[in-house]
Amino acid sequence: MLQAVTATLLLAVALLLAACGRNTEPAAGDASPEDAAGPGEMYRVVATVGMVSDIAGRVAGDRAEVVGLIGTGIDPHLYKPTRSDIAALMAADVVLYSGLFLEGRMIDALERAGEAGRTVAAVAEGIDPAELMEPGDFAGAYDPHVWMDPSLWSEAVGVVRDTLTAHDAAGAAGYAENAAALQAELAALDEWAASVLAEVPASARVLVTAHDAFGYFGRRYGLEVLGIQGISTESEAGVRDIERLVETLVAREVPAVFVESTVSERNVRALLEGAAARGHTVRIGGELFSDAMGEPGTPAGTYIGMIAHNVATVAEGLGGGPVEPFAPSAPGAATESAASP
Repeated sequence: MLQAVTATLLLAVALLLAACGRNTEPAAGDASPEDAAGPGEMYRVVATVGMVSDIAGRVAGDRAEVVGLIGTGIDPHLYKPTRSDIAALMAADVVLYSGLFLEGRMIDALERAGEAGRTVAAVAEGIDPAELMEPGDFAGAYDPHVWMDPSLWSEAVGVVRDTLTAHDAAGAAGYAENAAALQAELAALDEWAASVLAEVPASARVLVTAHDAFGYFGRRYGLEVLGIQGISTESEAGVRDIERLVETLVAREVPAVFVESTVSERNVRALLEGAAARGHTVRIGGELFSDAMGEPGTPAGTYIGMIAHNVATVAEGLGGGPVEPFAPSAPGAATESAASP
């Protein structure tokens, strides 16, 4: 008799638990891809370089979680995706990368994410090709460093806006508002940069860096740009390249050259030594951020702060005088101003 009662009680408990289970939400691991981010729910955006993840975060606002893969001080030209990177790409709802072969060793992983149904967009490849530069060392390709010109990167903001809208139409109004506010800040940054760099003396308007990442910057602000290496850090600088630049430094009495946060200083130091051997003193004018932004939480840890830092560093390094920090004044501006180095 006791055994029968016990069995009945156990059956009742089991039925009660089953009924309760029908009212609970499925575990995250059980959700289908279609259910991962429904209407109005936060979704995940995975971006490659910081310059892309920064503008993506500004445009997305609180509708998406934006995750960057390639961190501070890491060269995207040479970066190979890790297993965790690939897992992040495959778990994303939207994947954004710069493109134009900047992330050349990630192309396979990015294509696989697209084939798996993720929304994938190369933001720089949405810019009008007529505005892109064709470097001499890569025939048939475009210079990928378009973020060095804020007016061009403003077009990339539009690509991000349109990509997020295509994925999440319900957020269209917010994306449009956020993008417009950011583009207004970039216009103000561009105007400030032009006025600051206009103060550099005509005889000193030569920007020598570790690799040729500042072509768009120089074109926009009237500087001649000379890189020791080509547009990709995979290209090697030879002895003749160093000698040629030393000759230029001496002949034109260039006062300073610049190191980059993602490139070894070795070749830049060789320039200084070569110029000194010919009786011309050249100093390092400061560190520039080329292919990666600064540390998170620092002024150069945002796209706007990165460009403002570069502008101030170049201007002061080439004799343009003290620079007043950039102060965004556009509505909704939330980026800290960048102090001069």
